[in-house]
Amino acid sequence: MIRRNFACIAALAAASALILTGCGQAPEPDADDGATAEYCARMVTNSGGLEDRSFNQSSWEGLEQAQDELGIDAQAIVSKTPSDLEPNVEQAVDTGCRLIVTVGWELAEYTQTAAAENPDRHFAIVDEQLDGENITSVVFNTAEAAFLAGYVAAGVSTTGIVGTFGGGNQPPVTLFMDGFVDGVAHYNDVHDAEVEALGWDKEAQDGQFTGDFEDVNKGKATAESLIQQGADVIMPVAGQVGEGAAAAAADAGDVSIVWVDNDGYETLPAEYRPLLLTSVLKKTQDAVTDIVKRDLDGELDNEPFIGTLENGGVDIAPFHDMADAVGDDLAAEIDELRQQIIDGDVDVSSPSSPTA
Repeated sequence: MIRRNFACIAALAAASALILTGCGQAPEPDADDGATAEYCARMVTNSGGLEDRSFNQSSWEGLEQAQDELGIDAQAIVSKTPSDLEPNVEQAVDTGCRLIVTVGWELAEYTQTAAAENPDRHFAIVDEQLDGENITSVVFNTAEAAFLAGYVAAGVSTTGIVGTFGGGNQPPVTLFMDGFVDGVAHYNDVHDAEVEALGWDKEAQDGQFTGDFEDVNKGKATAESLIQQGADVIMPVAGQVGEGAAAAAADAGDVSIVWVDNDGYETLPAEYRPLLLTSVLKKTQDAVTDIVKRDLDGELDNEPFIGTLENGGVDIAPFHDMADAVGDDLAAEIDELRQQIIDGDVDVSSPSSPTA
């Protein structure tokens, strides 16, 4: 497994549970940790931190929901740097909890090792696909939803140019970008248009990347470069870095943003709401809650959960303040296109698509 080092931010404490912060070496486990409830679960974040407005946050919200609905003991162990990842997985195992949830490709190697060494525990990993008798992978075919976002982006663009960029060239990122540019291409085919998509070459599997998922300034500079080339809709696939793209769009005044992972209209600062065209959603919260329920019922296995348009695991968010700009006709086309993808009449493919 290739590991890339990223900077990270400090996480904020969640109100409903103690947040344990990684410090490069695993602290001594509390003798009572994991013993206060009949069932306990621990989540280890990647180095993006807990409140990343992305999959760490959504995964934690899933455990919080399970805690509220099912009465389990849930806590998050927050990684501040890449060096925290391995000891934090070890710390989670040392708690004695039955379920360990890890988030992101950075944790894949350590999750695989811990699962092999602890066959009596159950592990779930979000946004990475692993093999193991006691590992449940939670992955999403985001290309399907990003295809819809690319189509609507092309439909609302007035300059005829849209753009995307990523935090790093890795499958969970490029899967979004593949879908987005293919959605633009499909709009061009349907409408005999020539909307250009900047920032990603699907055939070459290469494009524009900031190199991390935390530096908001890099996101702003990258988005400004795309705006200078004429892009008036931009989809950042870069975690917190994407907030810099929103800032650049706000400064430009006539540029909109497609957010990813969760509904940016709800998670980004309110000042950015007017420029949110839509968001490419991964229903991570629901998937994590369901894993806890299945584990409590003794039904959890190693069959991966793959979120699709058909099962509701992925989709796009409402158009919110930009509903009038989208218009009824384009919105109806999106609804029809969604069903065409579900029915297999429109093929959405990517070399990064998860497999059953």
